[in-house]
Amino acid sequence: MSPAQPSTPDVVTRLSLSPAGLRPGRLDGAWWPGSYDLLLELPALVAVLDARWGRVTRVTLNPTHWPVIPSRIPVAGHVVHGGWFGVEQDPNAIMVRSFKTARLDLLVVPPGTDDAAAARLMAAAADPANVRTASALTAAEAAGLLAGAACQS
Repeated sequence: MSPAQPSTPDVVTRLSLSPAGLRPGRLDGAWWPGSYDLLLELPALVAVLDARWGRVTRVTLNPTHWPVIPSRIPVAGHVVHGGWFGVEQDPNAIMVRSFKTARLDLLVVPPGTDDAAAARLMAAAADPANVRTASALTAAEAAGLLAGAACQS
């Protein structure tokens, strides 16, 4: 009998994007990472977005929740440039740039959010009629206001 091989858990990309062809609302969707470790979480997101939107070249985040934002993040086959903005960028959002699209603005569902709340946040952020910012959606969910009216202002 051979010794058991250590395994690493698969990083699942939990992503919800606005429907293709529709004019997006304030956000283009939502991403629900398992942690605020950008080096661990970003490669899975980039793999999905590279295939759908073209090679991701840059991401920016607000450092409020992200303890480390490297300037160069290795992902499968290339490097993504990382950056941050303080007050200029919503602390609950990530901006993703690629060669094909000008940019995607995604709500970052806080790691550890329960499944039902995350589902409501992801649906609201991907709704083309949404007019709320990432932080406004997160606050609305915390206040219990997303249950039936995800996109009303």
